[in-house]
Amino acid sequence: MAQLLDGLRVSAEIREAVRVETAALSASGKPVPGLAVVLVGEDPASRVYVGRKKKACQEVGFHSLELKLSAETTQSDLLARVSELNHDSHIHGILVQMPLPAHIDEHKIIEAIDPRKDVDGFHPINVGKLLQGVDGTISCTPGGVIELLHRYRIELKGKKALVIGRSNIVGKPMAVLLIRENATVTIAHSHTKNLEAEIKASDIIVAAIGKPRMIRGEWIKQGAVVVDIGMNQIEDLTTEKKTRLVGDVDFETARERASFITPVPGGIGPMTIAMLLSNTLKAYKTLTNSPTPLSAL
Repeated sequence: MAQLLDGLRVSAEIREAVRVETAALSASGKPVPGLAVVLVGEDPASRVYVGRKKKACQEVGFHSLELKLSAETTQSDLLARVSELNHDSHIHGILVQMPLPAHIDEHKIIEAIDPRKDVDGFHPINVGKLLQGVDGTISCTPGGVIELLHRYRIELKGKKALVIGRSNIVGKPMAVLLIRENATVTIAHSHTKNLEAEIKASDIIVAAIGKPRMIRGEWIKQGAVVVDIGMNQIEDLTTEKKTRLVGDVDFETARERASFITPVPGGIGPMTIAMLLSNTLKAYKTLTNSPTPLSAL
């Protein structure tokens, strides 16, 4: 039976460390880190995520700014808002909640964010730093995975790791981070032939494909480490809510073969929020020690 990788516990430890450091800043009369979250439109899932991020900021003592814009907001208007936040000395982290309405180019919005305030780690400068192995902001979810594995002292060096999913947000940065840990990495995707064989040969499996319980337990190599990033709502008539959250891995059968496994919920989800707070604190330190104006970057 696999040991659970408890993201709730580890994320609570990270949040507490951020809270203590923020309280020390406040007690010394210094400004506290500020995070601005921009929500465009009324996507239900996005509203939930934004609410969780706001609550997390309040719990650690951050200054929190929430901008709710209508779905009809133009790209130029959104770019103007981002520019204002770039030059707001009280804001150290900017997060534009994705997805954006179809008429707005997400890449242009991401590129408009001051890379020092890009706490999502999506700006091309931060992506480039990640690839080069130099210090920069790391995407919250992949960063949370690595932090969780480190906290459980799971050896990655020399291991065969499989990342299932190749998104810019999770799959690609996850693969790069595992390479930086000296794992041997394969990326699987919708065109991968014989996924079952790839999974059976892997010591570390990171699933991020968005298909409920697609990965079957019998495919898991005995003793493998399974990290499930998937969050899928499925019908469940046994509960009042009529739905429940499951991952991309068939948890009950996979835990019989894995050595470590993340639960869904309670695994990587809490780690993502914790790393957002950590990234914001890091951005605060960079900005308060480096007064270089955006125009000089």
